[in-house]
Amino acid sequence: MKISAIRVYQVDLPLVEGRYSWSEGKYVEVFDSTVVELLSEDGNSGFGEVCPLGPFYLPAFGAGARAGIGELATTLIGQDPTAIGPINHLMDRALLGHPYVKSAIDMACWDLLGKATGKSVCDLMGGKFGASVALYRAISQRPADEMAENVAAHRADGYTKFQLKVGGRPGEDIDRIHAAADILTEAEVLVADANTGWRVDDAARVVNAVRDRDVYIEQPCRSYEHCLTIRKRTALPFILDENIDGIVALLRGHRDGAMDAINLKISKVGGLTKARQIRDLCVSLNIPMTIEDSWGGDIITAAIAHLAHSTPEAMRFSATDFNSYVSVQNATGAPQRVDGHMVASDEPGLGITPNMDALGQAKAEY
Repeated sequence: MKISAIRVYQVDLPLVEGRYSWSEGKYVEVFDSTVVELLSEDGNSGFGEVCPLGPFYLPAFGAGARAGIGELATTLIGQDPTAIGPINHLMDRALLGHPYVKSAIDMACWDLLGKATGKSVCDLMGGKFGASVALYRAISQRPADEMAENVAAHRADGYTKFQLKVGGRPGEDIDRIHAAADILTEAEVLVADANTGWRVDDAARVVNAVRDRDVYIEQPCRSYEHCLTIRKRTALPFILDENIDGIVALLRGHRDGAMDAINLKISKVGGLTKARQIRDLCVSLNIPMTIEDSWGGDIITAAIAHLAHSTPEAMRFSATDFNSYVSVQNATGAPQRVDGHMVASDEPGLGITPNMDALGQAKAEY
């Protein structure tokens, strides 16, 4: 099998709730998603997706994904997409860094590999653990009482894990955490995610003020060193996200005792192939993971489900169903939330069929 052509699509994904807000006043109302189609000489197609959380969350942005894919196209045409290792090696040699650019291509290769073998991506990654994958719900940053109301509303959808978007003024964030914690039960999980938004002194104030609440603290500061400082000043369980961008960072964090769990984002590390490497290392090191991505639609949700469902249940802190946050369906066949859980498809590859009406005309073809 050889790659004969590459098509690149752009899809706007408006939010069902209108706006998604997080630390430092950042927000997005419509997400800029890029979908890649790898066409093979035998007539098959594989699809992948990458959707940055705006241009100011990680070093990534929508137009950059599409430009980077164009940069890689000449390297990829004529290559075997089912040779996942060599494909990743070629991409890393042809384009230094920019892991998010490579993520959708790698995802599409897994989709093609599954179609070629008649196996789901989940089966190719080791097979399913358990009947379903538990999901968390991100609670957009708003006044404390509104965030508590949103927690209660999403509880009705079956969610038991809630990630509060904090990282604002310390006093307001303290109120947000207390308001949400007040309405949760012992069976529910609360995470206060600052998304790098606090200074060290602000983070210290918050963790001290909520020290008696049952809450996880996630990525309080921008730098790893500052996060480690806060980690040493609190007994609350600790999650790192933005700082964990590869195996070296993971090993450093494990060595330093910097976290109790991590967020594993597919595009942040360069695709499913490298995410699986990190996932398997976390399993060996006994580090629980939230398995997700920066954002996305149905295609990314399907990829998350395959990676998460092939992860031992004890190591799954949670996962994300991004397709329930947006109002545009870019594919059919993706997992749908049922009582706060989702299930990876048993169909070959990612198990999705692209919605060509949503994808529209290709923005580029190579």
